[in-house]
Amino acid sequence: MSAGHVRILHVSDLHFGKPCVPEAIDAMEAHLHSTDYDAIVISGDLSQRSLSGEFQRAAALIRDAQRKAPVIVVPGNHDVAWWMSPLHIFGTDRIYERYRRYVTADLEPTLQVPGATIVGVNTSHGVSWHTLTWRPRDVSIIGAVTPQQLARVKEEFTKARPGDLRVVVMHHNPVRGGLSHRYGVKHHERIISAYAEAGVDLVLCGHDHQEEVHPAERLQGIVVCTAGTLSNRSRANRPSSFFSLTITPAHIKVVPYMWMAPRGDFHPEQVQSFARSSRVSA
Repeated sequence: MSAGHVRILHVSDLHFGKPCVPEAIDAMEAHLHSTDYDAIVISGDLSQRSLSGEFQRAAALIRDAQRKAPVIVVPGNHDVAWWMSPLHIFGTDRIYERYRRYVTADLEPTLQVPGATIVGVNTSHGVSWHTLTWRPRDVSIIGAVTPQQLARVKEEFTKARPGDLRVVVMHHNPVRGGLSHRYGVKHHERIISAYAEAGVDLVLCGHDHQEEVHPAERLQGIVVCTAGTLSNRSRANRPSSFFSLTITPAHIKVVPYMWMAPRGDFHPEQVQSFARSSRVSA
């Protein structure tokens, strides 16, 4: 990759288990191994039921991907065994035990690669008092970010190198889904405002099972990429998908790769390009 350019592969919602589409996983991995990337981002829901075997398959994919580029991963709501500690009555160790055992002990990792600082935010807290809403269907599904987590994001980016792209990785979508018409996380406006204050330029998320790119001019200078899913649980029967991003000193360029079942591979769609905020290049 040329100086000042960063290449990121962003994939989400693999859902290893019954919903997984093995052919799509294999094709995504083939693309990964045939393309140069500086970082690989997996924004949660590696498993379907938080089962050991599902996490073991995800861990094998991560180990394989790490041979090509550094990997950063955060948990999704399906990766949290919330029923082991509803309302956190037994603490939180139980709900993350299998994820930590097979995937990574770090629920909120930070990754620095040349040209980018990437901060993971765990939005998947299971069923706790601060995730409850008046909607019963939100139980165990909706995400949340605490004030303490937002303070950590700001602190992590104080360590970013001048000119670095500032990236947040989270599972739940902080923007309204085009098909679901739902936000994946509570207090989305507060979260976006805090990210803007911390100088965030790019948010990589998933959860909504529909690939979408939300332009910066609507989101206080932040580009939000909501990746689709590599499972059979996409909205409106959309194909599996992932994102390939190329960041230059002037632009964030996003290419959706869509699954073409008859061909058995992924096809790149038209590039979407967004000007980088002046606060990054300053």
